[in-house]
Amino acid sequence: MKKIIENDFSRIDLNLLTIFLVLYREASVTRTAEVLHLGQPAISGALKRLREMFNDPLFVRSAKGMLPTPRADALMAHMQPLMENLHRVMFGTQDFSPATAKHTFRLGMSDWSEYWLMPELLPAITRDAPGVGLHVVAADPFQVRQLLEDDVIDIAVSINKQSAGDVISEPVMTMGVSTLWSPQQISFAGPLSIHDYIGYEHVMVSYRESNNSEIDRQLARQGLQRRVRYVTPNFSTFPLMLKAMPVFATVPQGLAQRWQQHFDLRSSVTPVNYPAFTLCLLRHKRRAQDPALNWLMTQLKAAIQRA
Repeated sequence: MKKIIENDFSRIDLNLLTIFLVLYREASVTRTAEVLHLGQPAISGALKRLREMFNDPLFVRSAKGMLPTPRADALMAHMQPLMENLHRVMFGTQDFSPATAKHTFRLGMSDWSEYWLMPELLPAITRDAPGVGLHVVAADPFQVRQLLEDDVIDIAVSINKQSAGDVISEPVMTMGVSTLWSPQQISFAGPLSIHDYIGYEHVMVSYRESNNSEIDRQLARQGLQRRVRYVTPNFSTFPLMLKAMPVFATVPQGLAQRWQQHFDLRSSVTPVNYPAFTLCLLRHKRRAQDPALNWLMTQLKAAIQRA
């Protein structure tokens, strides 16, 4: 395919092409001037420049008005759809039709938010937008900004992330944590006391390979300590760990509720002053007006509220 030669376009005035289109339609210099709110001398001058640009008379006077030459007919056949498309691109309203769209969104999230949110989100999208798919990219809170900046993901579901730089963060909801255990392994109903809490071992998630978290810092302020038996970057194995061992897992409340729906687990308020976190939706500011992402944001917010 022949490449566009940019220098050729430097000789073209888009206003001249507009005058050509109207003159072709009206077949009259006078009516063209009226339609475009210009004087007749301006239209005549534009026609002179058009003739020079295309090296053709383009229009000849007759009793029926300005008749197009074959060159003008050929130009019109090609130019009309091009100008209509240009107008649509420049001035048309962008929209996104979920019922007919064929698109795959890339979502960045940790495994706990996927487990918690997807049972609400995916069925709704499948129902309302059958041609829309979701591709989840594993992303912990330390990764999401870079993934957005590198255009690896379209939207991130993450926690406690303020808008900064080129990334827009929209708070959606606040959530705390709960502590889970299996009654087959730890035989009491709760609620947990601080001494119950440190009386058994724990499994925990760490995104930076540390076995010390805010919970441990809060315990240390009271002169207390828990033993962490297992550290992992993923929450997904915890239900099976709890069923197999007498251990506690402290997890986001939404995930705790979801697990209690599917596993025979007990839950209690964590007896440590652990601060609540804010769940946010993040996207790059270059996509702030993207109608497709706006639609997905609405779907995500609704799914979060249902979950």
